[in-house]
Amino acid sequence: MNMSFTIREENEKLLQRVRDVIRDEVMPLEEEYQQEIAKGSRWEYTDRQSEILEGLKASAKAQGLWNFWLTDSDKGFGLTTVEYAYFAEEMGKTPLGAEVFNCSAPDTGNMEVLERYGTEAMKDQWLKPLLEGEIRSAYLMTEPDVASSDATNVSMSCVRDGDDYVLNGEKWWSSGAGDPRCKVYITMVKTGGEDAPKHQRHSMIVVPADAPGIEVLRAMEVYGHDDAPHGHMHIRFTNVRVPAENLLVGEGKGFEISQGRLGPGRIHHCMRAIGQAEIALERMCKRSLQREAFGKKLAQLGANYDIIAECRMDIETARLLCLKAAWYMDQGDARAAAPWISQIKVVAPRTALKVIDEAVQMFGGAGVSQDTPLAIAWTHVRTLRLADGPDAVHRRQVARTELRKYTQEKV
Repeated sequence: MNMSFTIREENEKLLQRVRDVIRDEVMPLEEEYQQEIAKGSRWEYTDRQSEILEGLKASAKAQGLWNFWLTDSDKGFGLTTVEYAYFAEEMGKTPLGAEVFNCSAPDTGNMEVLERYGTEAMKDQWLKPLLEGEIRSAYLMTEPDVASSDATNVSMSCVRDGDDYVLNGEKWWSSGAGDPRCKVYITMVKTGGEDAPKHQRHSMIVVPADAPGIEVLRAMEVYGHDDAPHGHMHIRFTNVRVPAENLLVGEGKGFEISQGRLGPGRIHHCMRAIGQAEIALERMCKRSLQREAFGKKLAQLGANYDIIAECRMDIETARLLCLKAAWYMDQGDARAAAPWISQIKVVAPRTALKVIDEAVQMFGGAGVSQDTPLAIAWTHVRTLRLADGPDAVHRRQVARTELRKYTQEKV
């Protein structure tokens, strides 16, 4: 099997331009942007926040560095999944990176869904402004009263009533729904009864965020941090009426759509985590060479040489595994790629967490404070070990793949 993780020459040049923008334009402004969140309402953008974010986006768009996730060469850059993985890693090095290039989650996955499965009316109303970076979106799946790690448990009621569907239920961890620019939700709902096959009971429907009957109850906090103004919201739907044509593909197609959406998205998440690990290691190394204690540079104390070496080796290992999963995705067989994606969903966040935590140790009290970005990075990556499936679910899938090699029995 000829497996290649290379990037074409023209795209390597494109990647270098992205690196330069992130280092020269984005990173110098990330601290000021973060400080602006505490001014005024946390769920509205200050004038300076908007100026920073929209200015960076306008600069990237003007340079043609926009919508890298579009894989069709006639619409986008035609990057392979392997190539895009390198871009995702670079964008993961700063909290603003993905949005600056219009490559943020959950928007990229939602845009893919709208592009593949949406009607022309949906594309005009939602996809076009998303592609331009004018609005944001949210993906609503998990629910507070069921174990959503098994998505067949999703229970939000979606009942046909004439020309509408009527939605009732609650969703939480609705990432991005706190953003005042969030205008549309793609929502997993239950349309089939218990007599239907388990994976044909659910559907996806496009819901305007301002539809009557939608109530944002609260922002979920991650270790006390609300992630404003992005937010992970707890939302209640009470008799929310949505036009029947907003149902994607048809009733019972929810799992089919979600699997097409989640595969590449999980790879992107993991590679952004690798980027966070890289920047944490960079900060750790610089700190260890700048600070002294007990008459020595921090790098020379304790086991810090070993710690830095282990972090470098762990990052390289995790990156290679991510690229292998991306390569399998590029072969066009999502089923063959699935066990590799499950592996990286465990390995990449776990590796990034370890590296970030070691960087926190090197920074001491500053590492857990607002004076460095390490604490926020840690909470984001820790959440990633639950997003798109907790570790236990992915380990189960990896184990089942292994066991099937040695038995004909169901495992």
